[in-house]
Amino acid sequence: MLEKKITVKDGSGIHARPATKLTTTVSKFKSDVQMEYSERTVNVKSIMGVLSLAVPGGAEVVVRVNGEDEEQVLAAVVELFENNFGE
Repeated sequence: MLEKKITVKDGSGIHARPATKLTTTVSKFKSDVQMEYSERTVNVKSIMGVLSLAVPGGAEVVVRVNGEDEEQVLAAVVELFENNFGE
């Protein structure tokens, strides 16, 4: 299992568009992906789960990946956050 703390750069936080990009990206992989914010953990492959966290801009989240392609998944997730979800 891999784990990484990531800061949300987008001032609007993780709203519908970033949540969709995040969910779509991780759904291409086999590994389980969880995101924790404010003592709540959700499955990142569930857009409703991601949106339910209501992560604001500047917040720090913890992403946990477990599975056979965990390194590739974590790299893809970090890239999304680093590139501000392509916005």
